[in-house]
Amino acid sequence: MADSFKMTNLPFSLLDESEQQLLGSSMDICYFQKGETLLAAGAEPEGVFVILKGRVRESEVFQPGEEATQHVFVHYTNEDYFGAWSAIRGRAIHNFIAEEETICHLIPTKTLLDLMSSNSLFADYFQQNLSAKSEIVAQHGGDQDMAEFMLARVSDSLVRDPVIILEGTSIREATLLMREKKADCLLVKKGNRYGMVTGTDLLDAVIVREMPLSTSVADIASYRLITIKPGDYLFNALILMTQQQIERLVVMQYDILSGVVELTDVLSYFSSHSHVIGLRIERAQTIEDLKEAAFGLDDLIRALVSHGVKTRFAMDLLAAMNGRIIAKLFDLIIPVDMQPHVCLLVMGSEGRGEQIMKTDQDNAIIYRDGLGWPGMQDTLNTFSRTLIDFGFPPCPGNIMVSNPAWVKSLSQWTGMLADWASKFDGEAQMNLAIAVDAKPVAGNPAIFKASRNWFMRHLRNNDVFFSHFAKASLEFDTPLTFFGNLKDKGELDIKKGGIFPIVHGIRTIALECRIKTTNTFARIEELVEQDVFKAEFGRELSEALSLFIQLRLNQQIKRMEASNDGRDDTPNTIELQALNKMERDLLRDALHVVKKFKKHLELRYHLGN
Repeated sequence: MADSFKMTNLPFSLLDESEQQLLGSSMDICYFQKGETLLAAGAEPEGVFVILKGRVRESEVFQPGEEATQHVFVHYTNEDYFGAWSAIRGRAIHNFIAEEETICHLIPTKTLLDLMSSNSLFADYFQQNLSAKSEIVAQHGGDQDMAEFMLARVSDSLVRDPVIILEGTSIREATLLMREKKADCLLVKKGNRYGMVTGTDLLDAVIVREMPLSTSVADIASYRLITIKPGDYLFNALILMTQQQIERLVVMQYDILSGVVELTDVLSYFSSHSHVIGLRIERAQTIEDLKEAAFGLDDLIRALVSHGVKTRFAMDLLAAMNGRIIAKLFDLIIPVDMQPHVCLLVMGSEGRGEQIMKTDQDNAIIYRDGLGWPGMQDTLNTFSRTLIDFGFPPCPGNIMVSNPAWVKSLSQWTGMLADWASKFDGEAQMNLAIAVDAKPVAGNPAIFKASRNWFMRHLRNNDVFFSHFAKASLEFDTPLTFFGNLKDKGELDIKKGGIFPIVHGIRTIALECRIKTTNTFARIEELVEQDVFKAEFGRELSEALSLFIQLRLNQQIKRMEASNDGRDDTPNTIELQALNKMERDLLRDALHVVKKFKKHLELRYHLGN
């Protein structure tokens, strides 16, 4: 009777072999004609229904005297299950009616409760808790190849044992030891500090600087070590190396040295040619070289998605890659003598590090007051055109360095921010939202930091500003029905309905709390640390945002692959019928988190009608 039942589907795949045998032996099979009620509101459920064939609608209770119309919450089709919530609570609150001939498996309520009692993961899946469900899906559902990318830890990888030498060891002795140990680098202990010496450092010391072989290696070591913890994700090591433009990380925790992680080992571990893009970016000597690396990013995105890499990891890596491409282009185009006097900013989703597919450019330049550079605008026009040639689309709102309105001296920039903050019209608020997510990627970051710190002081205790700024988060309706369910079919704009309310609401609170990081996930973490949110609510917000971005990305890639030109003209559209039941459930739960967050904003900023 249970032969046609798929134990591989969540949540039943969470059961062990004996539990699945119990489930299979206790299931029954039921047949319902079109129009027949499977489960009536107010009735005690027999158990959980899993549709083998057919279609069932869930609708509101029908009261005497009401017109003969009912609101339909959701439809269930093949392999969908329903009735668990009612079975756990002992009474149904909605009607479940067959819209066509329907055959269902029936899991008795007692069996369901017994399985929930013996299997905590199975029980957790039925809780209306987004973060719990998302964690279960991430670990037990979908493409298990994600483990190679997502779950690999630094401590599980090819961490090289450290070769440690003491202060006073000569260059000659260090070179012989490096050859003997077949090491690429040495760690020098000087007092309580460690420094690093590479083969290149030894060569430069002897050949370029003509230092005696008896010189202590402590004199040529670099003591600015970039470290990573043994329990951190190996994927984060790759991101960190890309951001810092280095090839080695020291593995250390609580001042205890574990070893060294090398870029070549990390790239070999991930074994995808796409991950070599970082090296191609660094080695690019011409604009053409850099362009070739830039066009490899689309392949990298597809490789990450196909391996099930978590959205946030993918965003972090892509942000690092995009940042390096833009910074490298800056180095190739902007005159060397001008670079210390200007700062290139990326803004919007790119400034937050939340861009995956290439979207519109949002960038600006802040330059030192009094700078004399007659050819500046012509050079910046070339920079924008080259980025477009690299596949970064022009901004429809012309928020690019080719537009003089986004090229300002430090005093002009701060004055512009103050002017926008004093106005409450839509354009000023939109421009300000873009600008406060700015992140320096090239040139002199001190220029940007001066403007950011000034602006945060300028807004201190300005309750009127924050109240008006927060309003935009409530501008778009949350796409749920009156009874809190998803529409059965059609489309929804996930940016308006889910992503923007969280991003802008968090942006507002972070600005008020003077949080300098721009990434929304990192902002949420800092707000939890400051006790603005409880940890559980912070996790819910992060999971909801991650889900929205993941669903959008999945459908973007499908539309791009189906189109003739590889483009997606509706990047924020979610086609509801393309989602499976698990995705619909998670999306519904995530939109409820958005609704809860909006209520929080209303109370915090007194935005009630």
